[in-house]
Amino acid sequence: MIKLIVSDVDGTLVPDGSADLNPELFDVIEKLREKGIQFAIASGRPWSSVEHTFDPVKKKIFYIANNGSYIGCYGRSLYTYAIDKTLADRLIRSVRRHPELEIVYACAGGDYVDSRNEELVRWLIDGYKFKLNRVEDLLALEEAPVKISIYKPEGIEAATRFVFDEFGGELKLACAGDMWMDCMAFGVNKGSAVRTIQECLDIRPEETMVFGDQLNDLEMLDQAYYSFAVANARKEVRDRARFQADTNVNDGVLKILKNLL
Repeated sequence: MIKLIVSDVDGTLVPDGSADLNPELFDVIEKLREKGIQFAIASGRPWSSVEHTFDPVKKKIFYIANNGSYIGCYGRSLYTYAIDKTLADRLIRSVRRHPELEIVYACAGGDYVDSRNEELVRWLIDGYKFKLNRVEDLLALEEAPVKISIYKPEGIEAATRFVFDEFGGELKLACAGDMWMDCMAFGVNKGSAVRTIQECLDIRPEETMVFGDQLNDLEMLDQAYYSFAVANARKEVRDRARFQADTNVNDGVLKILKNLL
């Protein structure tokens, strides 16, 4: 029997950066909860974006935000995992040597940028619904981040190869689509967050179903017997998953969930 369902958002439920969910999904989540099945959203997005996007069911789901560095539910953070501040500052200084890259500094309570890219800032606020704060200098922040995201409109994996070379042994690094490179504390990922929820609720991997499309979803696929890659997923994800759903634009996840009901 399935007791826990976990889904990524960008690339899995919607195209990257979109908030245009099929409203039928909310009805299905309600029905799953009525059957006693827990539902969690596992995203690279911050909790504020998850909460806004899933507003009709926000009180009935778990939030695995910032790629597993934040676990919470409506009105309450349960677990947060911060990056060492000295390490975070080193990363920022390294990225700044590449002016084509932008940085988003994610904390448990909100996100920060010192970018002058107005188009990016507006997209984060209006598109992703970030709880965004603009500051003069990220290095002046006292709070340690739970995640640092590096942005480039395309080709982020190649553009951040230097980050893997310099920080691969100190941080958990994962591509989230072709635009974002996410950096978390070592050992933090969506899979470890799913495992935390499973252990808290006494749910086994054999009772868990997950959906993903990108490299930052790989670890959570390993936490569920019923691991699905959407058809538009990266090859590495399709190879890792046991099952395949239709594409995100064809409501692949929703189709599987309706069949489950």
